[in-house]
Amino acid sequence: MKKLLKKVHSHFYRYGVAFFYFIFWPFLYYNSRKPQRYAAMNVYRRIWGFCSSAMAGIFYRFTYEQPVEWNRAYIICANHTSNLDATAMSLLIKNNFCFIGKGELLDNLVTKLFFKTVDIPVNRESKMSSFRAFKSAAERLQQGMSMVIFPEGKIPDNYPPKLHEFKNGPFRLAIEHNVPIIPVTCLDTWKVLWDTGPEHGSRPGICDIYVHKPIDTANLTVDDADNLRDEVFKIINNKFESHANR
Repeated sequence: MKKLLKKVHSHFYRYGVAFFYFIFWPFLYYNSRKPQRYAAMNVYRRIWGFCSSAMAGIFYRFTYEQPVEWNRAYIICANHTSNLDATAMSLLIKNNFCFIGKGELLDNLVTKLFFKTVDIPVNRESKMSSFRAFKSAAERLQQGMSMVIFPEGKIPDNYPPKLHEFKNGPFRLAIEHNVPIIPVTCLDTWKVLWDTGPEHGSRPGICDIYVHKPIDTANLTVDDADNLRDEVFKIINNKFESHANR
């Protein structure tokens, strides 16, 4: 019975996401027409994410290692175990931002408008697609936009989840453009909704998100990208595992 209720809840949550998307769609579409209105799209994205989660009894609690000054661009690197992670990042970031995500999101009903406009799709199997994504990301950073990247590249298949190897792209990007990285550990979003929910369902609850202090990249070179990647992996993984072992 418990598993059945969790599956019913996951359907309720997804219908809520779709419902609020269509409520906000006219405003999203209007603001998607011109790049100077992308910040307004993110405002509606935050409201949409909060409303669809709250309707399902899902909320987010952020803990900061130190306060973040949102008057500059950052690259936010987070582990990825749940669709809720994207909503958490949208609520976390206080300035204009975009996501880098897999190209398949262009075919998703509720994400394609964003990935045709403010967000950046990438097909990691294509060098040309990766080059275009890297170039678009550089332009966004130069415009002062923060960027969300899940460096694992996907939600891992294992359950309970473990961190998988990080891709190198976001760390080279941060160094080349002198942008600080903020590691973020999504501690238990997977316990509320793992992946998209069809296998284990979902439940109401509070998702704890730990925001680590920013890592400055000003004195690094591209030769340091691997070390930076490993440092961020260690920071996130240690926090994730220590929480899981409580």
